[in-house]
Amino acid sequence: MVYLVTAALFISSVFLIVVGWRTVVQPMTGLALLGLALAVRPRIGQLNPDLPTLRREDAPALFDWLGGIADTCGVRPPETVQLAAEFSITVTHYGFSRQRCLVVGLPLWAAYPPQQRVAAVAHALAYAAPRHARSRAFVAVVLESLAAGSETIRGNDSAYISWNANPLAFGADHVAAAARNFNIRGKFSEWLLVIPRAAMSATARLLLWLTLPATWSALLEADDAAARTASSASAVAALNDRDLARPICVEAHRMVIETRPLAPGRSNRSPRQDFWEKLAHHAARLREQRGGDATRDSPHASRVARLSAAPRQRAAMTVDEHDLTCIADELRGPERAVVDKMMRDGVAEPPQPMALR
Repeated sequence: MVYLVTAALFISSVFLIVVGWRTVVQPMTGLALLGLALAVRPRIGQLNPDLPTLRREDAPALFDWLGGIADTCGVRPPETVQLAAEFSITVTHYGFSRQRCLVVGLPLWAAYPPQQRVAAVAHALAYAAPRHARSRAFVAVVLESLAAGSETIRGNDSAYISWNANPLAFGADHVAAAARNFNIRGKFSEWLLVIPRAAMSATARLLLWLTLPATWSALLEADDAAARTASSASAVAALNDRDLARPICVEAHRMVIETRPLAPGRSNRSPRQDFWEKLAHHAARLREQRGGDATRDSPHASRVARLSAAPRQRAAMTVDEHDLTCIADELRGPERAVVDKMMRDGVAEPPQPMALR
């Protein structure tokens, strides 16, 4: 339906502009319809140009390790890997062929022990498999288009002019009238966009609601894939350690502030080499302090209970010391690039945990 409506808007706009070129109303209506069609046009995903990007020739040991995890999960391995300053591991799609990119958040990578990294990667790859309804091309592109279109035509409160100058000033009446006219035109255009904006938001919510059962099923299947790949204990531990997102990001922010030079003449391009090691030690201390109360009031408690009640599974994929050393050597340069980005942009606030995450 979304694709047909978008095509109908585009064809109608072209028809009104071409046929009614000698009139005024028809071309203006055609331009308005063309703007709506462009707002909900299909978006082709792209790689984030601000993140370090790795391909197989850049990190063969890492991609061999990811290929083994993907084979165990029965999914396609990622074509690229990007490193970010977030506490997450996700899979994105880019290009017309919807190639897969694994976005590895280095705070999570540093906080997790090696076997929990296997569980997190296996969960991300299995969750983004084509059998997940929201990962399929049609549904995923429609959701991205509706979200982007709704954001494009969203009202902008900063577009209004407030005139509070002295009314006795020279030309004050003319400036006040111009400000009122500008605000009236802005409100009128917002009223015109209320219906399409509401239609886009309602359609996106409807699509999310319709795919909710499939999403929950895909989430549980991804948990099972993580347990098969990294063992049940590692999958449960990886779920429990999701609650470390906020304290880990707070500690990373503190370390960035501590490392960032205060003198204007000094450069912030030489951060401490042990940044991620210190963050890993902090995660270990938090894990020890938390003890056995990890699942209390956690949004992942039901999934942890389900994995704990299921038959215990051993790890089908492990990481030996040689692989860890090779992967660490390949990631050393991109890790420094991410720290440089954190020094420049700061540490983003971690998202609130959700049940379907």
